[in-house]
Amino acid sequence: MSKRQTQTPTASTQTKKTRTMDLWKYREWTVDQTCQYLEEQGLGEWQAIFRENNISGVTLQYLTEQHLKDMDIRQIGDSLKILDSIRKLWQITGQGKVFNDPIHGHIELHPLLIKIIDTPQFQRLRNIKQLGGAYFVYPGASHNRFEHSLGVAYLAGELVDALSRRQPELQISPSDILCVQFAGLCHDLGHGPFSHLFDGKFIPKARPGVNWKHEDATVKMLDHLVERNNLREAMEQYGLELPRDLDFIKEMIHPKALTKETPWPHKGRGQEKSFLYEIVSNSTNGIDVDKFDYFARDSHHLGIQNNFDHRRFLKFARVCEVDGEKQKHICSRDKEEWNLIDMFNTRTGLHRRAYQHTVTKIIEIMISDAFLKADQFMKLSTAIDDMEAYTKLTENVFEQILNSSSDDLRPAREILERIVSRKLYVFLGECKVEMPSTSDIPYSKWKEELAATGPADNNKLDPEDFVIVDNTIAHGVQDKKSMECINNIYYYSKHDPDKAIKSTQHEVQIPQHKFIRVYWKRTDKRRIALRHFVQWCERNDYLIIEHGFNPEENE
Repeated sequence: MSKRQTQTPTASTQTKKTRTMDLWKYREWTVDQTCQYLEEQGLGEWQAIFRENNISGVTLQYLTEQHLKDMDIRQIGDSLKILDSIRKLWQITGQGKVFNDPIHGHIELHPLLIKIIDTPQFQRLRNIKQLGGAYFVYPGASHNRFEHSLGVAYLAGELVDALSRRQPELQISPSDILCVQFAGLCHDLGHGPFSHLFDGKFIPKARPGVNWKHEDATVKMLDHLVERNNLREAMEQYGLELPRDLDFIKEMIHPKALTKETPWPHKGRGQEKSFLYEIVSNSTNGIDVDKFDYFARDSHHLGIQNNFDHRRFLKFARVCEVDGEKQKHICSRDKEEWNLIDMFNTRTGLHRRAYQHTVTKIIEIMISDAFLKADQFMKLSTAIDDMEAYTKLTENVFEQILNSSSDDLRPAREILERIVSRKLYVFLGECKVEMPSTSDIPYSKWKEELAATGPADNNKLDPEDFVIVDNTIAHGVQDKKSMECINNIYYYSKHDPDKAIKSTQHEVQIPQHKFIRVYWKRTDKRRIALRHFVQWCERNDYLIIEHGFNPEENE
């Protein structure tokens, strides 16, 4: 078959007018109606190819230059004309939008994603700080989960599209691409006020019997968003198959860990597309577009150099099969090994300089303490059980407590007033301790020892006035999960690009020590508390890394 087809006869003027009036319904077009649109745009020579490939209105919105090449439309000029005509439909319907992002430049998002963005459940993310308490330390760290989510949706689309163009044999469908972008956009819907402060510090103390993470809330919030805004019809109009594709989206957001021994756990896609589960949240080795965006975005707003170039990863990403496994994994070239190790070093650097900055952690602990004191009056912790209530729970609660005149909220208000007046908890010091034999760090035991251990004056302190924070990752020593991630990075060589291999050159061992920081809540007795800390370290033979202040200073 020749590349150019014989042009079909021109339709009547009345037909053209009717078709123009129906442009906003292009997703409902049949194959014949799609071909009629091509003719109106002066592209009638391609009607036969579109008919052969069964291109209807639903499929039309997903077409890329690579798809056109696969349909034997290979001339760049022809492809650009067709794609330009398709993009006109987005503009006519007023649903596709371009965002000017400070990190990725001008990014264009699919009309279905715009519908999601324009919901109260997603707009809520404008009031959730990306870096929690770090904004109180770094003035530029004012960015929110909202813009991060847009960036992850964009990068998810870039990666899956790159894989589709590079390896057509993977048979990545338009609905696969849209689902991956959908998951990237919605992956952080479940974050609470000040992000990880809420699910990492507040909820474990407010609801000690509840095993809850923000990923759990994300899945619940996504269901709530879809139902509350009647999006099922729109999802089906854009070619998604329900409930299968919605299950797929939720599984990509919160994927189950994969092992060789267990059967395939997911319903959305089979094992032949297991690599799609590594794009948004990679449980295999932690290399995913979520990190790509927050490395670049956080570094930008913190004023810290980002040494990892995610765009280079996109250039070398390839899907390979692993010997002895049924799953396929996203791999990078073997020569990129050092660059990927640098990615984890970048993560460690951000933790050391920003995420686990001494003052950042103090402020997050104080906010958590204030929330705990306000919880019984404001029902903060129970909001996770009701997505309608959770939609309304944002960082505005900080101002509500701070500006309240209620006697019930006075204890919480006093803590927040200490934050804004910079009368913070006192940093006593940091030390290196032996790794506990169990996964649980004995915080309560250590607090009791700190309170009881005293100098010659034998002052007995209240254990609850001490705060202990794990600071291990800030020293470049990862936890067990991170170690397993680094050791599970897959590569390929240019001589055998379809075979995944592991490198043992950078295999990392599990550390035998932890680094902890100790803080003192009260504004008085800080010198006595520091002496307790020093003597506790000496008695247990713990190496002191840093003192908070000179013990001879006056109160």
